[in-house]
Amino acid sequence: MPELPEVETTRLGLLPLLGVTVSRVAVRQPRLRWPVPDDLAQQLTGHPLLALERRAKYILARFGHGTLLLHLGMSGRICLLAEDEAPGKHDHVDIHFADGQLLRLRDPRRFGAVLWMQGDPNRHALLSSLGPEPLQDAFDADWLYRHTRKRSVAIKIAIMDSHLVVGVGNIYASESLFRAGIHPETPAGKLSLAHCQRLVEEIKATLQDALKAGGSSLRDFFGADGNPGYFQQRYFVYARTDQACRICANPIQTLRQGQRSTFFCAACQRR
Repeated sequence: MPELPEVETTRLGLLPLLGVTVSRVAVRQPRLRWPVPDDLAQQLTGHPLLALERRAKYILARFGHGTLLLHLGMSGRICLLAEDEAPGKHDHVDIHFADGQLLRLRDPRRFGAVLWMQGDPNRHALLSSLGPEPLQDAFDADWLYRHTRKRSVAIKIAIMDSHLVVGVGNIYASESLFRAGIHPETPAGKLSLAHCQRLVEEIKATLQDALKAGGSSLRDFFGADGNPGYFQQRYFVYARTDQACRICANPIQTLRQGQRSTFFCAACQRR
């Protein structure tokens, strides 16, 4: 699933659409994770796109009278194309703009979302209970320390909980914990304030490094401009089972947590 760096990379790739008016909308497959609104074309056509924001893994396309919520799901892509680009089998929603640009949702597994709402999007049920953004000041050591007290869940699971902090998915959780020298099975409530400080710093640094690299392209992620990300070339642990640790040369190990694979170095991340 695309994580925060991939979603933010996609958002940045859509910025050429700002200020441009929607000319028409084509919905070929309305049955995504949630149904595409029947009146989507009516809501968007004739209105200029005013702002593009990101909240967690959602892209918020703001118009004067409402907001379009876009989610990439498990394997979706949002592409910025020329208007005459023929649709493929998995191209489900096209938003045409008056200058000839085309925003297209391509989603083979159909777990993505295209939703419309009026009013404050942060009050939407999908957004209202989310935790702070990891790259903003609200997510700091004090926040992490206070919200993990008395929690016995493993810290890897805790930082992937969007109620605690948004956007830290499986890849960047493993990488951040390695950089912080924290074993992924450590109970969240056992972290000291100093450990929380180090982990928060490494989450922020890992995500910033991934953003600079355009995210990670493991299977089918490409930015809106069609270019892949390159952060996977810099992984310390993720998907490197049995390969030598880049720090100590011991083999990277794998364990299962929450039905996901966790990658770590037992020497660098002692219990």
